[in-house]
Amino acid sequence: MEAAAAAPHVPKKRGRKPKPKEDQQQQQQSAGPKMKEGKKAHQHSVDDKYTQWKSLVPVLYDWLANHNLVWPSLSCRWGPQLEQATYKNRQRLYLSEQTDGSVPNTLVIANCEVVKSRVAAAEHISQFNEEARSPFVKKYKTIIHPGEVNRIRELPQNSKIVATHTDSPDVLIWDVEAQPNRHAVLGATNSRPDLILTGHLDNAEFALAMCPTEPYVLSGGKDKSVVLWSIQDHITSSATDPATKSPGSGGSIIKKAGDGNDKATDGPSVGPRGIYQGHEDTVEDVAFCPSSAQEFCSVGDDSCLILWDARDGTNPAIKVEKAHNADLHCVDWNPHDDNLILTGSADTSVCMFDRRNLTSNGVGSPVYKFEGHNAAVLCVQWSPDKASVFGSSAEDGLLNIWDYEKVGKRSERLTRALNSPAGLFFQHAGHRDKVVDFHWNASDPWTLVSVSDDCDTTGGGGTLQIWRMSDLIYRPEDEVLAELEKFKSHVVSCASKP
Repeated sequence: MEAAAAAPHVPKKRGRKPKPKEDQQQQQQSAGPKMKEGKKAHQHSVDDKYTQWKSLVPVLYDWLANHNLVWPSLSCRWGPQLEQATYKNRQRLYLSEQTDGSVPNTLVIANCEVVKSRVAAAEHISQFNEEARSPFVKKYKTIIHPGEVNRIRELPQNSKIVATHTDSPDVLIWDVEAQPNRHAVLGATNSRPDLILTGHLDNAEFALAMCPTEPYVLSGGKDKSVVLWSIQDHITSSATDPATKSPGSGGSIIKKAGDGNDKATDGPSVGPRGIYQGHEDTVEDVAFCPSSAQEFCSVGDDSCLILWDARDGTNPAIKVEKAHNADLHCVDWNPHDDNLILTGSADTSVCMFDRRNLTSNGVGSPVYKFEGHNAAVLCVQWSPDKASVFGSSAEDGLLNIWDYEKVGKRSERLTRALNSPAGLFFQHAGHRDKVVDFHWNASDPWTLVSVSDDCDTTGGGGTLQIWRMSDLIYRPEDEVLAELEKFKSHVVSCASKP
């Protein structure tokens, strides 16, 4: 047998298989004393910051729910709102369980009770147990996923339809309401996807987006390609199939070929509309232009941001070399102003680009570079509530909320702490390990869900938090001052009464 060639360099994956607790303990016992001391010091600093943050929760937040996860989830997304009540709304929440193999990996559909603004009592929101599950989050359905779930994205036209990425070249499409609820036990067979999107030549793990205007799906992978599909193509091709159900079945945009007893456990598949090549390394994230299904962008480990236009063929429309000084992990296109694009990188910064002026002397020329993280940025997303606001999360355990309109304004210069980064106006520090994903809630203003993979700090599991900052932080200053003045006079009048 020939000697094996040197193993190729495997890039560090942003999510990894969790170790069983016993392995963690053995690893800790075999680690040298110096390593242990270093870890202890780091843990001390993390715990101190966390204790300080928790003491400020009643002041900084309108509402917060903390939910302990037995297994980490690498993605979290809001689904459809189900019900509106007097004090809270009920909404679907999508997450996953990334296991060590002792039980199957799952896609989890949960029901979440979102408490309305100015309802929760300050003392209640800060009294939570880190090891407990939240009463506001209840598991509704479990789908046994073929492989770990790296990314979940919902279809904007019908958020009951979700796409998932795993460690394979395929994108899996699920009609979560139609899927049967499964019991995740060792040896259980995988759930069957409603549709499989094929076209990648190598694993596509993270880059995934759904189009706001058409039922299109976009993906990027290790084959350095960006691939575009239309879910509609499956409906069109299956329309001539006599086994296809009637067009109205279940109100889904996915029409199933065959019934539940169909022997083809892989499910139906559909090929791509286009394969776009221009990256020189793994594609890490993709995003659609909010106003056009034909325009999209991608970022990758080649430090490039590429804009594509499907009407002009499969070559890049614009390629921005050196958009950052390291791998790019994430990208998002502003839903309110389609000239603005955000990118996040392993160089710890977030850049805001204007597509009318992307480069200078051949390299990326951002409108502004936001520097408020001290580790790789993993996720960026524009707020649906205000055009200039966005969030960024990173391996430093922080989720920063920024407002680019505040950069350079006199009021910001006067109120900003000396070392505070320009544009940063809120820092969510409730996670004690890397924040792998977060999602603004389009149905509930200024409400976010965020999730951290806690393998490095607690030896396993994860933390899901649903939160809303106090409206005194983001409302117009004159409005807030007027309210506080009114409150002050009320307190004074109460105090003067005998």
